[in-house]
Amino acid sequence: MSLKSSARAVSDIKAHLVLVSKYRRKVFTDEMLTTIEAVMNKNLERNRCELIEFNGESDHVHLLFQYLPQQQLSKLVNSMKTATSRVLSKQFETELKEVYWGKRVIWSSSYYVSSCGGVTVDRLKEYIEEQDRPD
Repeated sequence: MSLKSSARAVSDIKAHLVLVSKYRRKVFTDEMLTTIEAVMNKNLERNRCELIEFNGESDHVHLLFQYLPQQQLSKLVNSMKTATSRVLSKQFETELKEVYWGKRVIWSSSYYVSSCGGVTVDRLKEYIEEQDRPD
């Protein structure tokens, strides 16, 4: 288990994020996915986060990453989407123009995110129930 520490907290918060291409177009190639992974990893590191796992298909990507409790997840996600859009728009301009008619869009405005941890919710409930509550 890798703990993250800051001035006031020690944490182990992980999130599973799924980003989908605009209009669910099958636009991503292996080379694009490699670029997306590199840009997102750099963005996460700059924000003191850690990319644990990354993979994707032609129309969406999955990320598993660890972040600090003081970080606003929506801002972090938007930062990653913006950074990857800029890089992909420059690096793969021709390929993206064919799919998105010259518009500078890559990601759907919505996304899926869920928290994940080392134990199940049932086990956590059990642990909390077993605490020695004073009379």
